[in-house]
Amino acid sequence: MIDSRTRRGFDIKKTSDRMVFVEKVEKKVKVGQHSIFALKDCSFSLKSGETLAILGSSGTGKSTLIHLIAGLERPTSGKITVKKSLVSEMSDGDRAKFRKENVGVIYQFHHLLPEFNVLENVMMPLRIKRVAPTIAKKEAYQILEKVGLEHKVKDQPATLSGGERQRVAIARAMVSMPNLILADEPTGNLDRDNAHNVFRLILSLVNDYGSSLIVATHDLELASLCNNRKVLN
Repeated sequence: MIDSRTRRGFDIKKTSDRMVFVEKVEKKVKVGQHSIFALKDCSFSLKSGETLAILGSSGTGKSTLIHLIAGLERPTSGKITVKKSLVSEMSDGDRAKFRKENVGVIYQFHHLLPEFNVLENVMMPLRIKRVAPTIAKKEAYQILEKVGLEHKVKDQPATLSGGERQRVAIARAMVSMPNLILADEPTGNLDRDNAHNVFRLILSLVNDYGSSLIVATHDLELASLCNNRKVLN
């Protein structure tokens, strides 16, 4: 089996001790003629290889925080550093490039591409990074084996169950072995048993690949499986 992290120039032992640093981050959004805080005065840090659960009720800014760390949005104030790079100060293009090379995102909704089969969906991040088709196909198949879906490689997303679709989304996020995985309520649409199975699968893959994980959730039981917890009010 190819050690993809070595092939792409990664060395788990040499990664910085601190993967994420969020310092007094705030995000304001316009609602009519007024501005309100979507996220207020948030600070924390996450070491390389650690897992962190972001807890809070609906409207406390969990998804906003995930988007800010991923570089999908810019904070109104404060600083966000990922892998020693000041993501909060990057241009839109630089943030997109940084995210492609370093971050995997798992959403509550799987966002699979319906016109592609399971294997092609999982290959997509590697093809975007211009990994050769034969290597991308092999690595996509290998991670689908890890999530127990190697027998579904030719199936279309519409034919899968909700739990299967989310496992494909996890495989897609993890296939490029990113340094950081961000998960926004990844089990929110699943029943209790499926939610636990999927969450434990995420933790297992993160551990296997030496990645760091930040997961937004309202589920205290699932959050307890992470190394650390951060509550948003």
